[in-house]
Amino acid sequence: MSQPISSPPVRVWDLFVRIFHWSLVACVFLNFLVEEGEAPHQWIGYAASALVAARIVWGFVGSRYARFSDFFPTPTRLRQHLAALLAGKPEHHVGHNPFGALMMLALMALVLSLGFTGYLQTTDMFWGDEWLEELHEGLASALLGLAGLHAAAALVVGRLEGTNLIGAMITGVKVRRGR
Repeated sequence: MSQPISSPPVRVWDLFVRIFHWSLVACVFLNFLVEEGEAPHQWIGYAASALVAARIVWGFVGSRYARFSDFFPTPTRLRQHLAALLAGKPEHHVGHNPFGALMMLALMALVLSLGFTGYLQTTDMFWGDEWLEELHEGLASALLGLAGLHAAAALVVGRLEGTNLIGAMITGVKVRRGR
């Protein structure tokens, strides 16, 4: 019988990453509730875009596990991670796993795209253009869908890896339980 694999607690998510994450969650949730096109909706969207811009900077200058170089989802990393999952031997990643990294980048791209298309709707050139409003709404729907998938994946992957990923995003510390 094999012994459970566990590891000591690791401080993985710094305070900036955690504040960024939960602030962005709040922005997305609030913007879902407020009236589209109104000033609060616009300002919350701009705040979300500013958060993502700050996170991109932090991805180059931040702490070890916040840096893109630690987790950037290259094709090789994605293939290796998928192969390990399919073999029933999920890899343990202290920071983001390759699919989590891909999801994070997709969510940030969607937030920036929403900020940009929302801004364009306030300009004389694009004010009232239906195609832009529909694009903005489609991006918002994609963001909500991927955010839901992200939350579900955090629960499933955390269970597979024996790690409380949501707790780690609150405390900053990852603890891998014996498996």
